[in-house]
Amino acid sequence: MKSIVLPPSLKALLPLQMHELCQGAFYKKNERLFLTGKKPDWMFYVIAGEVTLERTGLQGESVVLQRTRLGFVSEASLKTAKYHCDGLAITDTNVIKVPITELSGALDRDPDFASRWISMLNTEVKRLRLHCERLSMKSIKDRVLHLINTEGKNGEYQVNTGLKSLAGELGVTHEALYRTLAALEKTRTIRRGEGMLTLTDKP
Repeated sequence: MKSIVLPPSLKALLPLQMHELCQGAFYKKNERLFLTGKKPDWMFYVIAGEVTLERTGLQGESVVLQRTRLGFVSEASLKTAKYHCDGLAITDTNVIKVPITELSGALDRDPDFASRWISMLNTEVKRLRLHCERLSMKSIKDRVLHLINTEGKNGEYQVNTGLKSLAGELGVTHEALYRTLAALEKTRTIRRGEGMLTLTDKP
């Protein structure tokens, strides 16, 4: 098996004996990493690109449950018999695949690793709480500004996969998002560059 280079964050998280069990994989845009109902064999760690966890809504629409540009996207599958959603690469994506059976065993045997894993999950829970908080906002404007402030850096949020995909994450139609962004630009609340939403100094 060809050796791979783990990113520093994953290398520090996993026990040494797990490193050689990991595999690299590449998924093209719109390719599925896993499907609802399938037995989980791998934990997926995104190192480049972007992956969403999606379910089909009541009207047949795709509902985005989670969006990841760096880190795990299938933590909940560790102790389950099947995936409860689809994992979709929404841009060309590179991942590290970690075998679930061996990972589960290492967590049971290694208290230090278990502690690091819990810390990682706590960070993810905080991020998901922000996502839920954002979706509870009635105003699309408030959702956009909340996204830039909480998920962006220094008032800038990079949109890697297009506004239509971003609209799904915000739980709105892409037409409504386009109108909102245009209004925010008109009032000089934000600037739109290529793949970037930036807060201006004007409140």
